[in-house]
Amino acid sequence: MRRKVLIFLVVPILSACLIGCSNGSVLKDQDDETAINSVEGQDSTPKADDEVKEADDIDGTNPTEPFVGRMALDSETEKFFYGTWKVEKLLGFANSYNDASEYPTGQKIIDDEIVIDKDLFSSKELKNYSDYQYELESPLYEITMICYNEDDFYRNFKMDLPGINMDDEIKAIQVSDSSSGFGIPVSFLVVNNDSLILVLEATCFELERVTDQMN
Repeated sequence: MRRKVLIFLVVPILSACLIGCSNGSVLKDQDDETAINSVEGQDSTPKADDEVKEADDIDGTNPTEPFVGRMALDSETEKFFYGTWKVEKLLGFANSYNDASEYPTGQKIIDDEIVIDKDLFSSKELKNYSDYQYELESPLYEITMICYNEDDFYRNFKMDLPGINMDDEIKAIQVSDSSSGFGIPVSFLVVNNDSLILVLEATCFELERVTDQMN
């Protein structure tokens, strides 16, 4: 009789222990999982912040993205751009150029003149090159790109030109026949509304002002 009583007593005790151990294991697993998730959550946020901080440290600034598209000349650019200009000197070449660029001397246009006005564009004075000679009435001048620093300019144009510095603003200007809308192979770079560069093929020349815009 005692043996039966003991068996009846032992079985519930063992069951209680097993249930307790099982619950303890489940709780421990839950605690471990919570702890892991907590650690992972703590690691992820600072890591993202660190990455942002490192990017800021590399850049130093938050530069404006280049403009790419088409826009009319603003009044300040018009005031600077219009006038008669003389080809002063060769500045350099893009990384890729063709035979028409006449590397390494560039095209023979030094001292030739170009007229840029609201109502008239004339490159007839580029005497040695009929392909660059145009005379357009009511020409269409458009800004097709604006780079706000030297790095963006190089990435987009692949030109390493003297006189272009880190914080310069460079506007690319295309000249088109307003009647047909077709662009001509004579284009310009305006740097800070302070200096003007002629681009023929992949060859760049510095221009010097001769007269202001025509009245």
